[in-house]
Amino acid sequence: MKFLETLYRYLLVLTKRLSNRQLMLLLGAVVGLLAGFGTYVFEMLLYWIKQGLVSWFPVESASFLFLIYPVIGIILASLFVKYVVKDNISEGVTRVLYAMSKKGSRIRPHNCYTSIIGGATTIGFGGSVGPEAPIVLTGAAIGSNVASFMRMNYRNTTLLLGCGAAGALSAIFKAPISGVVFVLEILMLDITAGSIIPLIISAVTATSLVFFLNGFDPILAVDVNHTFALKNLPMYVALGVVCGLLSYYFKAVNARVGAFFGRISSPYRKWLVGGVILGVLIFVFPPLYGEGYEAFTDLMHGNTETLFNNSLFYRFRDVPWVVILYLLAILFFKVIAMAATNAAGGVGGTFAPSLFVGAFAGGAMAYICNSMLGMDLPLVSFTLVGMAGVMSGVMNAPLTSIFLIAELSNGYGIFVPLMLASSISFAIGYYFDPYSIYTKKLHQQGELLTHNKDRSVMVFLNLQKLMETDFYPIGERTTLGDLVKLISSVRRNIFPVVSDDGTLKGVVQLDDLRADMFNSDKYGLPVTHYMIPPPDTILPNEQVLAVLDRFEESKAWMLPVVDKNGKYLGFISKSRILAAYREQLVAISEE
Repeated sequence: MKFLETLYRYLLVLTKRLSNRQLMLLLGAVVGLLAGFGTYVFEMLLYWIKQGLVSWFPVESASFLFLIYPVIGIILASLFVKYVVKDNISEGVTRVLYAMSKKGSRIRPHNCYTSIIGGATTIGFGGSVGPEAPIVLTGAAIGSNVASFMRMNYRNTTLLLGCGAAGALSAIFKAPISGVVFVLEILMLDITAGSIIPLIISAVTATSLVFFLNGFDPILAVDVNHTFALKNLPMYVALGVVCGLLSYYFKAVNARVGAFFGRISSPYRKWLVGGVILGVLIFVFPPLYGEGYEAFTDLMHGNTETLFNNSLFYRFRDVPWVVILYLLAILFFKVIAMAATNAAGGVGGTFAPSLFVGAFAGGAMAYICNSMLGMDLPLVSFTLVGMAGVMSGVMNAPLTSIFLIAELSNGYGIFVPLMLASSISFAIGYYFDPYSIYTKKLHQQGELLTHNKDRSVMVFLNLQKLMETDFYPIGERTTLGDLVKLISSVRRNIFPVVSDDGTLKGVVQLDDLRADMFNSDKYGLPVTHYMIPPPDTILPNEQVLAVLDRFEESKAWMLPVVDKNGKYLGFISKSRILAAYREQLVAISEE
């Protein structure tokens, strides 16, 4: 601790002559280096685990170890999270968004490395999830903790959090533009020149470090030899529609599988059920093992027979109709395998699975049209466009999907199909479900930040902290005379009327008493004579935006707060909310 304090004072001396903008540029590079190194460690750990477990399997036969590995991976990851981490590290991107909305962009220090261990264990043992969510959480945690070390405000902390996420995603895909676009499209709320430059520096720094440590080998070793041909336009439109429907299927199945596992209280049963589902699926369809990058790379190259390695269907790898059914089955079962992995306790993301489903959708369409209808569709192009399409619909991030695929494949010649399919898929997916797979749960909980700053500021406000409790409750048997005696000692002009058990019965307003409060003949009247029902009541766990809607509907400026049993808790005023909004807006906008 003393070392950190000394280091911090030394850094202050070094940076005191720097402006805030210069300091953020410097820290962006530092965060990029750390995020890049974390990504490299993650990739190496994942590679060693996978090589040690499956590289020696004979390709011509199925291995029963596929039934066992996923269960072991889920159990190891779950035990690590439960007994070592003691915190939720699943759904990495969602965790980052939650930290931005409810934790002041502060992420616990352990997330700088725990997601690496949990994610590598889950994926290495066969978990059908992606490495991007764990590494994004890792990068974001690095940025957040660097900001905490430098004692920065919310605005700068959020920016460094974004730098870490951009650096990590750029490093794992070796695609710096995509990393920046991802953060701007999904995470960042306030986009300025001052925020973009640190993001770019972090992304380039992280990517360069990974290039230096791990070589220049791309994730997708593929060349796009076909440029956009106008005659294929209708098929790209059709692919966009298919991708939009698949993105809805993706989100719906993920939610339903999650709800199914949510009803299982015992973690042991979750491990068993999740492990059995995942093990059986991988045993029957080996391409579902891990993130699946090798599988859709083989598909792009037209090596469909390679997909049958270690499969029960190996001897049918040259039969066209079997190939088609096999591709379609893998496409649909990938979502179930992914959802079961995460729900059972594994650590991974949905980024790579969405690319996987899109690749098999585009590849299957091209294969069916070419083999059954005699068409000549470019397999590589359709596979890439399918990846962008499904990713766009699942993540509600068309720009990220377009730039990512173009950057990964150097496929700038198919920009038009990428834009077309991504926009169509996004529109269809948005029509069925306007929230991405990352934001749906946060929206349901009222904890989602959006690019609408006014609405986002409201997310930061806590209703219980805004509640006023200095009102004087009175009983139903209280008389006007009793109330007149109270008026001189209280400063509020509203009195909640409660029963003996604390249940709110109504309110008495001072204005309604003025005609009789100086008439001693009426002092014996009960306060219920003057009591009126409140225009509406508020529950303490409601979101501020919903409460403002209630104020608008009731035309009131003050509403009582009650618990689920109707017991009185306090009052919420519209003016208090608006004042808190102004204060919070200043806080998150300060330089």
